[in-house]
Amino acid sequence: MRRLLNNICAVIHVRGSLTPQGSEAALQKVVDRQEVFRLSFLPGKDQPMQLIRRTGKPALRFHELTSAQQSPEAIEALAREIFNKPFDLVQGPLYRAEVFRRSADDHVLVFAIHHAIADGWTLGVFVQDLFAAYLQGVRGIHTALPPVPLSYTDWGAAERAFWTPENLEERATFWRSHLSERRPLWQRSGSGPLQRIVSQIPADLGRAVRELARRNGATLFSTLLTAFQITLSKWPGEDDILVGTPVANRNKPAVRETMGYCSGIVPQRGRIDRTRTFSGSLQDAHRKTVDSFANAMPFAELVRALGETTASGQNPVFQVRFALQNHPVPDVAVPGLSLQLRMRSTGTARFDLACEINEEGDALEVAWLYRQSMFPVEDIGDLGRLYLSVLEGACRSPEILTSALLTSLQ
Repeated sequence: MRRLLNNICAVIHVRGSLTPQGSEAALQKVVDRQEVFRLSFLPGKDQPMQLIRRTGKPALRFHELTSAQQSPEAIEALAREIFNKPFDLVQGPLYRAEVFRRSADDHVLVFAIHHAIADGWTLGVFVQDLFAAYLQGVRGIHTALPPVPLSYTDWGAAERAFWTPENLEERATFWRSHLSERRPLWQRSGSGPLQRIVSQIPADLGRAVRELARRNGATLFSTLLTAFQITLSKWPGEDDILVGTPVANRNKPAVRETMGYCSGIVPQRGRIDRTRTFSGSLQDAHRKTVDSFANAMPFAELVRALGETTASGQNPVFQVRFALQNHPVPDVAVPGLSLQLRMRSTGTARFDLACEINEEGDALEVAWLYRQSMFPVEDIGDLGRLYLSVLEGACRSPEILTSALLTSLQ
């Protein structure tokens, strides 16, 4: 329990003058505002118990880089050391921040936090809070940041109150039917760390995909998911494609300023009918997506309702993850100071393959995560090119039959 490694991480590029004293004072304000910076776990009789301390000191270190450490590759190696260092879940804190100074106005802040107390949305909130706190210090304002509208403790209490046995069983009934007779896409699962390849959907194609979604009364997520499931059906040769997608679970405005692990996972099942047009497949997939999100439930409860057992490091429901990241990933700036957040995928992955998409203006960044023990890098490159071809074909001819669309990819 004390040395588990499952961290989410970020590299934050900071332009402007930073001092160790100012940085520590800013982080102290964030520690005071956000409970997760003061949270650790105590062993319990049946399960661990959360302990939130009233006060906490900022876990921050400041380093001057040598000339040999200035290159992006050297900084990435330093960041990886920080990311891969485990936390003591009992003693805490369950985060660490280290600032690398490259010059008087050029810094890299490396931030890691345990996934048990944080999700991707948390990183965006952290940047916003830290920026606001540092600006207060620059302006000579020494008051605390305003309290969050809903604390992480209060959010957890509201969740526990909502998920009554009756609510859980109502959702479980939907999932038992929706996920019946599913089968794995491949028979073996891999191990080891995930590799990452990044590509891009160009801006002109990104605009075309959004227009395709609008004309079919669908969302961008449903459109990208439909194309992905069609693409994946060609790869393993299966027409029943089940993926898991993360949801922020922050529908109430009061929780959007709260750092913590609030997100969940929702399975998305697509049955590829090759006699349907892409538009028809998209409209059907959109309806199913809406139903799936409407019946979202805690993933651990879903696994229990399905009667699945969990093998170490493996997901009991899906092997593939698909995500359109919708949490705030801000680039914030005022004259003389700017922060740019870039997330890193690390920690314990309970899937073999993932496609994670981020909006970058009209363009879309596509990150492919995969187990090298299962998939050669060449295969992932081919998969990325197939995905682009499906999107291009669907935008060019929305009424094309799925069979013809797949045949055109030969």
